[in-house]
Amino acid sequence: MDVGELLTFQPDKPAIQANKRKKDPRAQWRDEVGLEVPQKKSLLEGSTNALHQPASISEEEKKKILKMVEDEPETEIVDETSIKKMILKFEKRSYKNQEMRIKYPDQPDKFLESEMELNDVILEMHVIATVPDLYHIVVELNAVQSLLQLLHHENTDIAIAVVDLLQEMTDVDTLNESEEGATSLIDVLCEQEVVALLIQNIERLDESIKEEADAVHNTLAIIENMTEFREEICVEAVQQGLMMWLLKRLKTKLQLDVTNKLYCSEILAILIQNNDENREKLGELDGIDVLLQQLAVYKKHDPASPEESEMMENLFNCLCSALMLVNNRQRFLKGEGLQLMNLMLREKKQSRNSAIKVLNHAMTGQDGIDNCQKFVDILGLRSIFPVFMKTPKRNKKGPSQNEMEEHVCSIISAMLRNCSGQQKQRLLNKFTENDHEKVDSSNLGYDW
Repeated sequence: MDVGELLTFQPDKPAIQANKRKKDPRAQWRDEVGLEVPQKKSLLEGSTNALHQPASISEEEKKKILKMVEDEPETEIVDETSIKKMILKFEKRSYKNQEMRIKYPDQPDKFLESEMELNDVILEMHVIATVPDLYHIVVELNAVQSLLQLLHHENTDIAIAVVDLLQEMTDVDTLNESEEGATSLIDVLCEQEVVALLIQNIERLDESIKEEADAVHNTLAIIENMTEFREEICVEAVQQGLMMWLLKRLKTKLQLDVTNKLYCSEILAILIQNNDENREKLGELDGIDVLLQQLAVYKKHDPASPEESEMMENLFNCLCSALMLVNNRQRFLKGEGLQLMNLMLREKKQSRNSAIKVLNHAMTGQDGIDNCQKFVDILGLRSIFPVFMKTPKRNKKGPSQNEMEEHVCSIISAMLRNCSGQQKQRLLNKFTENDHEKVDSSNLGYDW
């Protein structure tokens, strides 16, 4: 064999078995009977085809999509013209509803449709709140007066819709966007004595119904927004009956959500925080007694929820603010406010810290002489000096520990100045007992 044959030589390859695995009996049976076995597609091939195959959409689904696109309303630009059209539409529907009610007073089915149309257009008018710089148009077209007239509507749903609209239009953030527009709206609301109208409306609402309870909340929100924008409205609101309604609502013992009662306490605090005239009005309406009655519940029981705890603190703050007026200190004394605060100190409930703050407001200064003398008479020294020796910890709500120390020291200082005779001697004896331990107390350190 030469070199060429060696290079071209290839050995014989062994025969490779077609299938080393034992044939499936079912496949063997198919071969015998002559059945064709369908070829299997690979998993990769099937998934690739599925990805490239377009999703099939039925003709009915196509029609639905096209209809949705066609029926979608175009966003209308809110400008002067659109607002005028909207107000004209509102006036027409309001007049039509009034006409139908007069024509068919005993047939609700006759004026029901016009009432629904009126409610719908009031809901559409919420878009006005997005353009406060155009509020002057609403005022110029006397639409505000027309809306306020609907607060007396026989159907409370219409009145509630008006309240919701006014609440959105008077939102503080909205008013701050345009001072000119806000001023024009607030001016006309004050001219029309809106607070009196709102009070008349909420007096007929039933807070056991959620929608009407929400309307009460929104009514209070309108008043809060107005007072925040213009502080002088606080006096006008009280003159129009707001404080009387608030005190009445605080006294109401209904098994309802505490939210509205909490809001009432907040509004009352706003009304009297910087105004002696409103503080005097509170005293004249027996508001001091109302506050004491509401706080008496927390003499032996803590608030059941964070909302109730906040409401309690609001009532204490109202009482402190009211006591800055001399006449209210006398009403507090006659209403046995000192006795209630003394009991709160002894019970050591959540109300104790705020009770100390109230005592400070009632007893400091020359106007607190009578309260200081009375506090010693009712054995208040037994309650205040343990707090003086060991300041209680701060609650989640109420004054801080440093404020508590300041209040306690201020109370004792006021008694040292204002007490006389036997009461003064009893107070001094407290400092000499137990080897002058109270004099050595850390509470008489350099902080005060």
